[in-house]
Amino acid sequence: MAISTDVPQTVDWNGKKVPVYPMEIIDFSKLLSQEPAEIERLVRCCQDEGYFYLDLRGIDGRRMLEDQQDTLKLMYRFFDAPLEAKNEFGLVAPHLGYEPIGSRTGVLENTKDGYEMIKVSRDEIQKDSPHLPAVIKNSPDMKILEHAIAGANIATKTILSALSTGLGLTGAARFENTHRNDRPSTSTLAMMHYIPSEPTAKNIGHQKHTDISSLTFLFAEQWGLQVRPPGSKEFGFVEPKEGMAVINVGDSLRFASGHTMQSCIHRVVPLDPTEHRYSIAYFLRAENDVMFTDSEGRLITAGQWHDEKFFAFTSPPEIQALAPSSMILGGMTEEDEAVEATASKDAPSPVVGATTLGESVQVY
Repeated sequence: MAISTDVPQTVDWNGKKVPVYPMEIIDFSKLLSQEPAEIERLVRCCQDEGYFYLDLRGIDGRRMLEDQQDTLKLMYRFFDAPLEAKNEFGLVAPHLGYEPIGSRTGVLENTKDGYEMIKVSRDEIQKDSPHLPAVIKNSPDMKILEHAIAGANIATKTILSALSTGLGLTGAARFENTHRNDRPSTSTLAMMHYIPSEPTAKNIGHQKHTDISSLTFLFAEQWGLQVRPPGSKEFGFVEPKEGMAVINVGDSLRFASGHTMQSCIHRVVPLDPTEHRYSIAYFLRAENDVMFTDSEGRLITAGQWHDEKFFAFTSPPEIQALAPSSMILGGMTEEDEAVEATASKDAPSPVVGATTLGESVQVY
């Protein structure tokens, strides 16, 4: 399955027409049945583009759609609470706790991000007394979070298993055997609230990045997510589709696949600057002590990669500059019209890993 060469649909954003990129649809029920044709399509999606829709409208996926709606209701209540209540514990760990608006750099130069986020890790939710703000630490809300995490974990493990089968992996080499449920990991559920943001605002969107995760399982009913397909020259929107989640490959699975899979470059911008936007993402990550080779050729654990990348992009620019250049986008490369135009004029080459067009980079 080659990347589509069809002229994409466009939408108006920020005074220009921006593409809406087509995405393949993978049927969750067919993956559960290990149907060979669907597994082959899945492997090609991950190798060619690094993202796809997961169709959950069959009987096996409907519970996850119901869990999404319950989680959204919890999020509306949580994000409406006073800041002191939401931030009771602050950020306990990079994959657990609350981050207020403006904690990171924004989409455009000299801006801060335009979202707040509460993260609940899979390991933490199973404890007798997990670190959660009191405003959602009650029996009904805990059950909602457990269901959301369990459903997303089942879906992403099903995808990993299908990828292993499609690539002919056996025994310990299968991807799911480095994502065992009883081993410590930084797998987490992230719930995000984006505030209304005009293009001239000081807090806007979520800047471009690749995810640390092996797989990201995303629900978002509103427009705003943009991807940059391999080989493309610009970001384009992803159309929200009812009954479907958006799945994207992250750095860890790219590394584990011998760099044959594409880690999806993406960001979030406000298509409608007047709305509050909500999204739910489950980041499936490898066990903390799993080893792989990153894009610099370093042998590194999944836990170390998570901590290094998170630290790099929550640090001042002078500290970020010390990180390997490939850490910014997980070793993925970009073709940029501005860079090409500069090169054609024999200007100095841009620094490897530098951003262009006033963009900045971030990581979950």
